[in-house]
Amino acid sequence: MKLFRNPKHNHYLKRILPFGIIWLVLSWFILLIESMATEYQNQRPETDITVTWDIFLFASLAVFLVGIAVGAVEILWLDKLFKHKAFWQKILYKMGFYLLFMLVINLVTFPVAASIELQSSIMDTEVWNKFSNYIISPTFLSTMVSLSFSIFVSLLYSGISEHLGHNVLLNFFSGKYHQPKEESRVFMFLDMKSSTSLAERLGHKKYFRFLSDYYNQLSNAIIQYSGEVYQYVGDEIVITWKKDDGLQNHNCIRCVYAMKQSLQKRSTYFKETYGVMPSFRAGLHLGRVTTGEVGALKKEIFFTGDVLNVTARIQKLCKPLNQDVVVSEQLAAQLMTTEFNFDSLGSFELEGRKKSESLFAPKPTSPVL
Repeated sequence: MKLFRNPKHNHYLKRILPFGIIWLVLSWFILLIESMATEYQNQRPETDITVTWDIFLFASLAVFLVGIAVGAVEILWLDKLFKHKAFWQKILYKMGFYLLFMLVINLVTFPVAASIELQSSIMDTEVWNKFSNYIISPTFLSTMVSLSFSIFVSLLYSGISEHLGHNVLLNFFSGKYHQPKEESRVFMFLDMKSSTSLAERLGHKKYFRFLSDYYNQLSNAIIQYSGEVYQYVGDEIVITWKKDDGLQNHNCIRCVYAMKQSLQKRSTYFKETYGVMPSFRAGLHLGRVTTGEVGALKKEIFFTGDVLNVTARIQKLCKPLNQDVVVSEQLAAQLMTTEFNFDSLGSFELEGRKKSESLFAPKPTSPVL
């Protein structure tokens, strides 16, 4: 799904849209259960809205937009506000906020639905008499219980998505990798410089906070340039792109420079808080992998193939080659344009491989951001 040219906008759209879908599907399910229980008759016309096609379409649109609004508030604001709270605390605090929000929405939309049902102005006395009966009726309580359930499911989805990764969760739901598939992908192995000595100096608790700040600072660049985080391994992060996404607009290389720039912007904070400015070395490679679900006790989307081993070996050569970024010949050939030059570093035998690899260092010919 790519409705926007900006990958960051597409990223947020893909995270927010499922909230609208969850709310819409749950509302249809609840409506079906209630209709079956009442034999599709309005048994309390003095308080309940009779469901016609006009009412159904209005309610569906309203519920979908409310779900989108909840998703936007959750992703863009509340999730960041309660980021450092425990999972159960997040659920509790957010439930309280959203219930107040839903109460207001419920009290606003009911008179509109009643005016559509009665085919009269929203200012009609009959509309407001029905509204008065509604707010003291069991129907109102039932509606709030239904809304609470929808909120809980939304927050559960949000929490699972945050911990597993949005793309991973969608792939599990869709069953995309239930059967292994072969794909062409770009991989980047990114390793922090001097991490061992830094961990020793800061101590494990402060070093943990340092890593958290470091990874948070890299995240916007990864999103902006269409990357996916495959793994965090200590002070190393593995980022991947589908081939077309990684090559388009030189996303995989631009991401490196965007991450460097992002860290530079926060250099004062890192130096004042931890006494050091973090930096990294990155190795990039392109090749085919087999992608599928693995695990018995815990399911993961797993990549396997020689390309991962080669990328890891390339990254380890950054330090002896005195380079921050090293790229394989296969990837450099795909990215060679007037915007980037790739200086040859020579041909090297990688650990565990008989075949040597030609490696290159990217050199932007102009500012890349």
